[in-house]
Amino acid sequence: MSVFTLLIIILAFIVVIGILNEKIFHMQSDIAVLFFSLLIALLLLFVSRVFGNTVLADILGRLGSFGFEEYLIDGVLCFMLFSGAGKVNLYKFRENIRAVSLLALLTTLISSFIYGFLFYAVAALCHIDMNLWTCVLLGCVVSPTDPIAATGILNKIGLSKNVCSVIENESLFNDGTGVVLFIFVRGLVIKSHEDGFAVLMMREVLGAFAIALGVSFLFFQLMKLTHQPIMYICISLLDVSIVYFTCEKFGCSGVIASVVCGMYFSWAMGKMERRVAVIDPHEQYKIFWEIVESLLNSVLFVMIGLLVLNVSLSKYVYIVVPAALVINIIARFFGVSISSFLTGMKKLPGNYNLAEYVTLMTWSALKGGLSLALALGTAEFLPNETYLIFLNVTYATIFFTVLVQGLTVKKAYLEIEKHKAERMKRNKELKA
Repeated sequence: MSVFTLLIIILAFIVVIGILNEKIFHMQSDIAVLFFSLLIALLLLFVSRVFGNTVLADILGRLGSFGFEEYLIDGVLCFMLFSGAGKVNLYKFRENIRAVSLLALLTTLISSFIYGFLFYAVAALCHIDMNLWTCVLLGCVVSPTDPIAATGILNKIGLSKNVCSVIENESLFNDGTGVVLFIFVRGLVIKSHEDGFAVLMMREVLGAFAIALGVSFLFFQLMKLTHQPIMYICISLLDVSIVYFTCEKFGCSGVIASVVCGMYFSWAMGKMERRVAVIDPHEQYKIFWEIVESLLNSVLFVMIGLLVLNVSLSKYVYIVVPAALVINIIARFFGVSISSFLTGMKKLPGNYNLAEYVTLMTWSALKGGLSLALALGTAEFLPNETYLIFLNVTYATIFFTVLVQGLTVKKAYLEIEKHKAERMKRNKELKA
């Protein structure tokens, strides 16, 4: 199937689902796109198998076999991260930097290992042939929260700016930790001589920061030489593309580098706000990146829904999927609890107590395309049955967190806010 044909199908999905959702269902747009893409894909798959339609089956097979990993990792990921990072509130980021750093680094690390140990226990009990490091690798795949899901969904459902800032900033940076940890544990699984975790972390993170800041500084000097808004857009596109490509070639984190590029451009353009307002009065630069982010988010969620057409089920699926969903919440809960305790009660964002903050950060942890891309990347070195477990678990985790947690996180947030208000009222009465 040609790329053009696939593009027509994806755009058709986005348009039809978008209009139906706007007129009938009134769900959050990205959640609706994922849910109905999955529903339509499953319906078409059912029809093709029940009625034996070979033409439809062939079309569905080609749709499902599209190179998602290459599309995301080697294609659009850097632009989506740049756009998301460009909207980061730098004041809120500095205010919550301790909480964000611990969530992005420590929580991801702890959650991955807790997940791995618990999943290994389930595998051992059910006589599933998976060693401990393979189970930890699965934890590395599903533990990082997804920046695309976070920026595309959570900031549209009414959460406070302070809460959204912490969730988005964690999501933007913890993928770098997750990827580094994935590379390190993968080396243990395949028994290759990878660098130690500390060396990997230093190279991936510090290298990404150095390349992103250096290249972005040089490209931003070009912005000062032009008076055309379209050149602002072209320069930003070129900057993040070169930075991501360079980082991937030199073994640094292109994910973190793209985030740094977006934040640097946001900060630098804020410094020359008056000049930008005169040159770009219609905010073409800002509108362009908002459209890119929205469009690519929709395409991504349609593709995740369509990829179910090409997923085979493990013979252990009815055991591992329910267990994995429970383990995911437990691992996230303990990871957030430890990092929140180290953050300190006075440093927790939003005046939450420990229980309120941990509950909110646990339930708002959505997974997305990056986890799926990492899972797909294990096909080359894992046995087929283990690979199917990885794929089934990752898919189930994405759908559960986006469709269930994503649809209920606003209600959870409002309940937590209500609890916080009552607690603060009681404290005032006791002091009086």
